[in-house]
Amino acid sequence: MFNHIVEHNNDKLDNIFQAFADPTRREIVRLIASNDRTVSELAAPFDMSLAAISKHIKVLERAGLLNKTTKGRTYICRLNPDSLSSAIEWLRFYK
Repeated sequence: MFNHIVEHNNDKLDNIFQAFADPTRREIVRLIASNDRTVSELAAPFDMSLAAISKHIKVLERAGLLNKTTKGRTYICRLNPDSLSSAIEWLRFYK
Protein backbone atom coordinates (compact mmCIF):
# COMPACT_ATOMS: atom_id res chain seq x y z
CA MET A 1 0.00 0.00 0.00
CA PHE A 2 2.73 2.47 0.97
CA ASN A 3 4.73 1.80 -2.22
CA HIS A 4 1.61 2.39 -4.33
CA ILE A 5 1.06 5.78 -2.65
CA VAL A 6 4.73 6.74 -3.09
CA GLU A 7 4.69 5.70 -6.76
CA HIS A 8 1.45 7.63 -7.35
CA ASN A 9 2.97 10.77 -5.80
CA ASN A 10 6.16 10.31 -7.85
CA ASP A 11 4.12 10.01 -11.06
CA LYS A 12 2.19 13.14 -10.14
CA LEU A 13 5.39 15.09 -9.43
CA ASP A 14 7.00 13.81 -12.63
CA ASN A 15 4.01 15.03 -14.65
CA ILE A 16 4.04 18.45 -12.98
CA PHE A 17 7.78 19.00 -13.47
CA GLN A 18 7.62 17.68 -17.03
CA ALA A 19 4.86 20.19 -17.75
CA PHE A 20 6.93 23.06 -16.33
CA ALA A 21 10.04 21.97 -18.25
CA ASP A 22 8.77 23.64 -21.41
CA PRO A 23 8.73 27.47 -21.67
CA THR A 24 5.54 27.46 -23.76
CA ARG A 25 3.69 25.54 -21.07
CA ARG A 26 5.04 27.83 -18.34
CA GLU A 27 3.73 30.80 -20.31
CA ILE A 28 0.33 29.13 -20.75
CA VAL A 29 0.13 28.62 -16.99
CA ARG A 30 1.09 32.27 -16.46
CA LEU A 31 -1.64 33.38 -18.87
CA ILE A 32 -4.39 31.33 -17.23
CA ALA A 33 -3.27 32.26 -13.71
CA SER A 34 -4.85 35.68 -14.08
CA ASN A 35 -7.88 34.75 -16.17
CA ASP A 36 -9.59 31.80 -17.84
CA ARG A 37 -8.69 31.67 -21.54
CA THR A 38 -9.92 29.95 -24.65
CA VAL A 39 -7.54 27.75 -26.60
CA SER A 40 -7.50 30.39 -29.35
CA GLU A 41 -6.57 33.10 -26.83
CA LEU A 42 -3.77 30.91 -25.52
CA ALA A 43 -2.49 30.26 -29.04
CA ALA A 44 -2.46 33.95 -30.06
CA PRO A 45 0.91 34.97 -28.51
CA PHE A 46 2.73 31.94 -29.95
CA ASP A 47 3.96 31.27 -33.45
CA MET A 48 2.44 27.77 -33.61
CA SER A 49 -0.71 26.03 -34.73
CA LEU A 50 -3.80 25.36 -32.63
CA ALA A 51 -2.89 21.67 -32.83
CA ALA A 52 0.52 22.35 -31.27
CA ILE A 53 -1.01 24.47 -28.49
CA SER A 54 -3.56 21.71 -27.89
CA LYS A 55 -0.73 19.23 -27.32
CA HIS A 56 0.80 21.54 -24.73
CA ILE A 57 -2.61 21.91 -23.07
CA LYS A 58 -2.98 18.11 -22.91
CA VAL A 59 0.35 17.86 -21.07
CA LEU A 60 -0.84 20.50 -18.58
CA GLU A 61 -4.16 18.66 -18.18
CA ARG A 62 -2.40 15.34 -17.55
CA ALA A 63 -0.33 17.06 -14.85
CA GLY A 64 -3.54 18.40 -13.34
CA LEU A 65 -2.39 22.00 -13.76
CA LEU A 66 -5.38 23.08 -15.80
CA ASN A 67 -8.94 22.05 -16.44
CA LYS A 68 -10.51 22.37 -19.86
CA THR A 69 -14.27 22.77 -20.22
CA THR A 70 -16.45 23.15 -23.26
CA LYS A 71 -18.89 25.97 -23.83
CA GLY A 72 -20.58 25.30 -27.15
CA ARG A 73 -17.72 24.81 -29.60
CA THR A 74 -15.24 26.77 -27.47
CA TYR A 75 -12.77 25.21 -25.07
CA ILE A 76 -12.08 27.21 -21.90
CA CYS A 77 -8.89 26.58 -19.91
CA ARG A 78 -8.75 27.31 -16.18
CA LEU A 79 -5.82 26.99 -13.79
CA ASN A 80 -6.08 24.29 -11.14
CA PRO A 81 -3.80 25.72 -8.41
CA ASP A 82 -4.54 22.87 -5.99
CA SER A 83 -2.45 20.54 -8.16
CA LEU A 84 0.65 22.55 -7.28
CA SER A 85 0.47 21.62 -3.60
CA SER A 86 2.39 18.35 -3.98
CA ALA A 87 5.18 20.06 -5.95
CA ILE A 88 5.35 22.95 -3.47
CA GLU A 89 5.53 20.49 -0.58
CA TRP A 90 8.31 18.53 -2.30
CA LEU A 91 10.30 21.72 -2.99
CA ARG A 92 9.74 23.06 0.52
CA PHE A 93 11.56 20.01 1.94
CA TYR A 94 14.73 21.13 0.12
CA LYS A 95 14.48 24.80 1.04
